[in-house]
Amino acid sequence: MTSSTQQADAPTTEVRNTPARVAFWSAAMGVGLIVAVFMTPMFWLMYGQYYTFFMAVFGIVAIPAGHLGRIRGKRLGGRDRGLALLAIVTGWLLLLCVLLIVLAYAGLMIGLTALFSFAS
Repeated sequence: MTSSTQQADAPTTEVRNTPARVAFWSAAMGVGLIVAVFMTPMFWLMYGQYYTFFMAVFGIVAIPAGHLGRIRGKRLGGRDRGLALLAIVTGWLLLLCVLLIVLAYAGLMIGLTALFSFAS
């Protein structure tokens, strides 16, 4: 057997950029929750705290995993670096949405408290 035949028969393993893929799926799940909020407003009223909590968790997971994916992608010759960048940006947008939701809820509660205190 020649060396070229031995090299051709050797199994090749594909190196994956797992952190980039984890970051992407975490960000995708968070975006799915935002879509679910707009598709099911009644569930938002009943289970809004869970939606908000999981959006925050998915955003918090997507950001560091995306950074790890960018670092690993650089070592792998650029594999999935764009996917990791998309996850980082989406993770920050998820956290921004969570902040806006919490502020809107707090403002609603303060407004209702002020309304009912003036009525009595």
